[in-house]
Amino acid sequence: VQLQASGGGLVQPGGSLRLSCAASGFTFSAYVMGWVRQAPGKRLEEVSSINSAGGSTTYADSVKGRFTVSRDNDKNTLYLQMNSLKPEDTAVYYCAKYFGAWPGAFLSSDRGQGTQVTVSS
Repeated sequence: VQLQASGGGLVQPGGSLRLSCAASGFTFSAYVMGWVRQAPGKRLEEVSSINSAGGSTTYADSVKGRFTVSRDNDKNTLYLQMNSLKPEDTAVYYCAKYFGAWPGAFLSSDRGQGTQVTVSS
């Protein structure tokens, strides 16, 4: 399993970023996928998840209405559109593979390399 996140960077509060995750080594279209993040000194937080077909999603309350998860199964790629970014969104973001069926899938340990998102003026 390989998961490579990209698209992070430094952005001002209120700005936007789009993260991408290139997946390989497994049948991407068969799995629930998602994004998790970890800020310094804080525990891992599940940000968003999406079912295998891309028609159902979940979001943490902290990002609801600002972030949008999507996937392209033809390209084996997961996306996270982040709008209205806040300083508290600063973290390393990882794409993650889930096990099990929607809506009860659980987070696996497959997360790959993350991408740093820093929201600061």
